[in-house]
Amino acid sequence: MNFTGAHILSIKQFERADIQRIFDVADAMEPYALRRKVTRVLEGAILGNMFFEPSTRTRVSFGSAFNLLGGNVRETTGFESSSLTKGESLFDTARVLSGYSDVICMRHPQAGSVAEFAEGSRVPVINGGDGANEHPTQALLDLYTIRKELRSKNRTIDNLRIAMIGDLKHGRTVHSLCKLLCVFSNISVTLVSPKELAMPEYIVEDLRAAGHHVTVTDELHSSISNIDIAYSTRIQEERFASKEEADQYRGRFRLNQSIYTQYCEPNTVIMHPLPRDSRADANELDNDLNANPNLAIFRQTDNGVLVRMALFALVLDVADQVDKFSREVNWYNSLRSN
Repeated sequence: MNFTGAHILSIKQFERADIQRIFDVADAMEPYALRRKVTRVLEGAILGNMFFEPSTRTRVSFGSAFNLLGGNVRETTGFESSSLTKGESLFDTARVLSGYSDVICMRHPQAGSVAEFAEGSRVPVINGGDGANEHPTQALLDLYTIRKELRSKNRTIDNLRIAMIGDLKHGRTVHSLCKLLCVFSNISVTLVSPKELAMPEYIVEDLRAAGHHVTVTDELHSSISNIDIAYSTRIQEERFASKEEADQYRGRFRLNQSIYTQYCEPNTVIMHPLPRDSRADANELDNDLNANPNLAIFRQTDNGVLVRMALFALVLDVADQVDKFSREVNWYNSLRSN
């Protein structure tokens, strides 16, 4: 695809070569993400960060990525602080706010809303999550993490063995990741969930049409015994009619160090899009996994900054100029020594 000026709305936009291009640029962003260097390549540019649904990691990650490229960030959080509460349409909001920004990142609880917003925007729009539909940048950072984790074990994404666990019906992160995996080869995907929270059938069919082996099950332990990646997700309480309905499924697929030791191969990588629900009745990833070197959830969040920096650089057509506007860092930062 031609990234310059493009909206980033869905994983279906990308071919394998596009993904490789994003990952190559993300690799080049590491010195800046670790504060070994500073670049001002986007000095004067403005990101409009519009989040109409609660977010910590995604919102701050997008903002940090833009700041690290030298740009400025303006934020709108929650419907109550926007003119949408006055009946303004997404088209009109987009038309106005795109005049104040060079690129916009948007999260919205309604599926398809970000694409609708993009129709009115005069600048590129990046989907930060639209309801239970898609979360393309999360899928890209997840796949980037998978690639890095497998590379250390002399493996590649092709021939990957992955189990996706939890609320697969409402989990937009796994929806987008499955779509992304369809451009790779010979992948075994095990989908572990209650039947009521199963992966949408059209996504299962897309995986199978891509030539992948798909297993659908509600049994956890046997599903994690022969995999490279265990990708856990939380129960998406906000997608249910009530907390009581969500509580029926909470804590059903808990993974802790004892279960990991008993059932997983020694190098199985544990991933989660976060936030992980650490309440006692949920705790899908127990805190005793924090000392496990194969717990990659915080490496995922670090990788999110790299991938989002890459997308900004590509969409705003500065990927080849980043180093020209760089200098050394003159302050202490512990990231540089890690």
